[in-house]
Amino acid sequence: MNAIETIELTKRYGKRIAVDQLNLTVGTGEVFGFLGPNGAGKTTTIAMLLGLVKPTKGRALVLGYDVQREPALALRRVGAMIEAPAFYPYLSGADNLRVLARAGGIPLERVQRVLETVELSERARDKVSTYSQGMKQRLAIAAALLPDPELIMLDEPTNGLDPAGTVEIRNLIRELAASGRTILLCSHLLHEVEQLCQRVAIMKDGKLIASGDVATLLRRGQGVRVRVQGDPGPAVSLLRTLTWVGSVMVQGETIFVNAPADRAGEINALLIKADIIVAEIGASNSSLEEFFLTVTKAEV
Repeated sequence: MNAIETIELTKRYGKRIAVDQLNLTVGTGEVFGFLGPNGAGKTTTIAMLLGLVKPTKGRALVLGYDVQREPALALRRVGAMIEAPAFYPYLSGADNLRVLARAGGIPLERVQRVLETVELSERARDKVSTYSQGMKQRLAIAAALLPDPELIMLDEPTNGLDPAGTVEIRNLIRELAASGRTILLCSHLLHEVEQLCQRVAIMKDGKLIASGDVATLLRRGQGVRVRVQGDPGPAVSLLRTLTWVGSVMVQGETIFVNAPADRAGEINALLIKADIIVAEIGASNSSLEEFFLTVTKAEV
């Protein structure tokens, strides 16, 4: 059984299609990266998975249950941290969690346990107004852990954190994954996703445009790296005319060409024939960030 499965999942708002026939699977026990530019449809998808937004058509299955038909069964072992964490600032961290536990019918014994998990026990009695941003993020993850979830959805869990806070949350995610939980991670920090996730899905304009094992996608993203003398514009224009070149991006002085690495010699010859001086050329092994920019055709 998959932790998450969507079948032709679609959401329309008037004439705008926010999510377009999404077919997505997240396996049990994996850390899955869910990526896309702003407005890609990620948040709407998560809202449909949590039963907060009704699909226009299609189905969303969570832990084997249809979210629309059996929401209580689908979501009883799901925890979520969506957008910025919101707590009562005048209450302690522990009291905030007790409020949530009572509202959700969760035994109060879970509060101390999740505080220990996120390493907030020593500050549990302090008012949330005294917490750092990193502590608030950890408290939000503690809130997501209250139902002892099998599946956790984290939306930008390191947003606004300094490097030390980012490392703390990243290590916490690793610990949660090691405990056998499934984690759906939305993050704009692609280096972080590359470190944490086994598989990823990338959305753009409501559509799924790439998905799969991170290592496999990065091999697919291998291409040719070129640096020329002078203005790279003529080289970029020439390379974009080639039918076997997928895309061409410029980062600083380097041109990244989405083309088979074994055609580097052919690219070199074409540039020389056009009187473009090649200073450097070779195979390029993509990072997840470079792959993301390529498949979403983002301008650099």
